[in-house]
Amino acid sequence: MPISNSIHGNLILIVSMAVGVAILSALGFWQVQRLAWKENLIATVEARRTMEPVALEQVEGMFEEAPQSIEFRPVLVAGRFLHDSEQHYYVTREGQVGWHIFTPMLLEDGRVLFVNRGFAPERFKQQDQRKDGLVKGKQSFDGLARTAPDEKPNSFVPDNDLTENIYFWKSLDQMRQQLAAEYQDRVLPFFVDAGKGSNPGRWPEGGSTRISFPNNHLQYAITWFGLALALLGVGSYFLYARLRRKAEASGDNE
Repeated sequence: MPISNSIHGNLILIVSMAVGVAILSALGFWQVQRLAWKENLIATVEARRTMEPVALEQVEGMFEEAPQSIEFRPVLVAGRFLHDSEQHYYVTREGQVGWHIFTPMLLEDGRVLFVNRGFAPERFKQQDQRKDGLVKGKQSFDGLARTAPDEKPNSFVPDNDLTENIYFWKSLDQMRQQLAAEYQDRVLPFFVDAGKGSNPGRWPEGGSTRISFPNNHLQYAITWFGLALALLGVGSYFLYARLRRKAEASGDNE
């Protein structure tokens, strides 16, 4: 093998190995950064959800300054439910198919707040199967403020079927459009998940909020760093083998 070709081949191997190790290491450090961010998020949400409930007006002010600051913030609400305009959001809970019942609440000042009243199994989707939960008059309870998504989480989520009153993602704008015209311009720009004990009837069951943040970033970081080390080890051994074969070939030619 000509010396120039050998040097060229070794150089390509070294450069390729260096680029690969750099990319894999960068992905590992990125996951370390994501790990720190996720742990901070979990700690923030955990501290926030255990705070004392505040008035709805305070949450509104927080939302105007920083919308994400209200997520999982305990809040006190009071008003009258507009049961005729409730919306049904498809969910599964512990393997059970059911619905979160989103019902507009008419506040004392005439504005409307969409409240996720909680979970109802499939057989209790229709109102005539849960009449004890259609509470009348003024209701007061605490819940968790939730931001409304601007769009579907991804393309795999089906479009909402407004004709059948089936939601696969929580579109506040589409829920608002189902209200009587007099209320459509009075809807608050966020939801509230009702807490446990908010409904004197059996269904829907309040306290349905699930706070879960998958945190696999440490595993991902270890994987990327492990691949970088593996590439470095395999590449180095391969380079060593090439150089050794070249040395042996040179010795045989002497």
